[in-house]
Amino acid sequence: MKKVVILGAGFAGLHIFYKLRDLMGREIEITIIDKNDYSLLKPSLPEVALEGASVSHVQIPIANTLRAKGATFLQSNIKRIDADKKEIYCENNKVVLYDTLFITLGAVKDYDAIEGYREHGYSVCDDEQAQRLWERLQTFKGGHIVAGTAQSHFGTRVDAPKLMAPCEGPIGEVMFMIDHHLKEEGIAKENYSINVFSPAKEFFEDVGEKPHEVVGKIMEEQGILLHTDKQIEKLDATNIYFTDGTSLPCDLAILIPPYKAPPAIVRSGIGDEEGYLPTDEEMRHLDYPDILVAGDISALAQPKLGHIAILQAAIAVASFRKELGHDIEIPKYEPNVFCIMNMGGSEAIMINDDTLYGGSTSVALHSPVSKVMKWGFDNYLYFNKGHMPPDWALKLTDKLTEIL
Repeated sequence: MKKVVILGAGFAGLHIFYKLRDLMGREIEITIIDKNDYSLLKPSLPEVALEGASVSHVQIPIANTLRAKGATFLQSNIKRIDADKKEIYCENNKVVLYDTLFITLGAVKDYDAIEGYREHGYSVCDDEQAQRLWERLQTFKGGHIVAGTAQSHFGTRVDAPKLMAPCEGPIGEVMFMIDHHLKEEGIAKENYSINVFSPAKEFFEDVGEKPHEVVGKIMEEQGILLHTDKQIEKLDATNIYFTDGTSLPCDLAILIPPYKAPPAIVRSGIGDEEGYLPTDEEMRHLDYPDILVAGDISALAQPKLGHIAILQAAIAVASFRKELGHDIEIPKYEPNVFCIMNMGGSEAIMINDDTLYGGSTSVALHSPVSKVMKWGFDNYLYFNKGHMPPDWALKLTDKLTEIL
C-alpha cells in the first residue's frame, strides 16, 4: 500500500483526508501530522475576538476522530522535508517516510515583522490573538481604532494574481463587528473613530465592482474612514506609522500581519523565492511530482482564502486518484473569491466574485440570510470534525449566490 502523508490539518488537509479515507486499508495508509491536536476554525475567530465566544468555539478536536477513522495522527512540529529521499523530519528525532505527500501547512502570520506589535497590537488571525483582543475590549471605552493589513510578499515562479494583501476579509469583519460591539456597549459614536488602511491602491483588491459598492456604502454610512496605499512601518501606544511618513492616532490597533512560508518549508529548500510551494494547476509540485499542495502554502493560492484551499484540495485528491489508475476527471482550476463577512448582530455580507481571474461574477449579498449561511457552515464544520459539506452543496451555494 502507498504511504500517504498529509502535513497540516486545516481546511485543506482535512478535506483531503475525508476524500481519501475510502481508500484506506485497500490502496493507501494515511498519516496526518499537525502541531496541534485540534483544527482551527478560522472563519469563527472574529466571534472569539469581538463577540466573546469561547475559544473552544474555534478549536475542533481531531486527534481521536482521525485515529478512529483509521488514520495515524502524529502531533508534532515539522523540522524539514527531504523531498529527494521522501522523508519528513519531525521533532524528537522522529522520521516519517512517504510515497505521496500532501502539504497543507498554511502560512505563518509574522507578528514580529511589525515593530511595536507585541506591545501594542492585536489581531484576529489565531486563537491566542483573538482571545487577547476580546480581553482588551473589556477595558476599551472609546478612542481611535485603526484596523488594516500589512503587505505580504509572494514569489514569481507561478502565474498567480499579484496581491499586496493576502486576504482583507477579516478586516471587513473587524471594522463592522467592533462598531456593532461598541454600540451594544452604549459607547456613543462621538467617543470613538474607526480608520481602516490597506497596502494596496484599492481596499479588497481581489474583488470587483459589486462588493466595493456594497461595502463602501456601509462604511460611509457608519463613518468608517478608508486609507489606501498605506504600508505599515511601526506602532506605539498612541500612533500607527506608515512608510510614506504619515501616521494615524491609534488607541487600539487591529492588524493582519505579513504572511510568510513556514520555516520547515524554507529549510527544506522546496519553495519559490518567498518559500511558497510552486505547483501546476493539478496541484503537483513543479519539481517533485510526488508532492501535492493545497491552501495558503500554495503559490497559486491568491488570495489566501479557505474557499480556495478547498478547491485546491479537491483537485489534489483527483490528481492522486488519477495516478492510482482511477477513472476520474481532474477538475479544472477555476478559483473564485467566496467569503461571508460577519458584521455583528444579525447582519453579514456574502461575497462571490471571480473578476480577479477574468470572470464576470461579482456578487455581494448584505442580508440576514448571509449570517444564517455563515452560522450554518461554521457549525457544520465544527460538529462534523472539519468534514466539509458534500460537493453538490458547495456548488449549489455558488450558484445560489449568483442568482441572489
